[in-house]
Amino acid sequence: MTTAVLRKELHNYIDELPDCSLPALKPLLSFLVEPPYSIEPASPEERAMINERIEDYEKDPKSWMPLESIK
Repeated sequence: MTTAVLRKELHNYIDELPDCSLPALKPLLSFLVEPPYSIEPASPEERAMINERIEDYEKDPKSWMPLESIK
């Protein structure tokens, strides 16, 4: 199914909804259009910090606490 066909089908569903259902659909659609988060590449500073921690771990893995023991 092409995107255009799917959009038309979804528009048809919305057109057929009873008026009382439209308010329930609005939050879902607005969430899908603009999710409350974004995933961006790490900045150079963040990559440097990550690389430092990787080096720390590689030097002495026993000094790190497993995540399972923290929970």
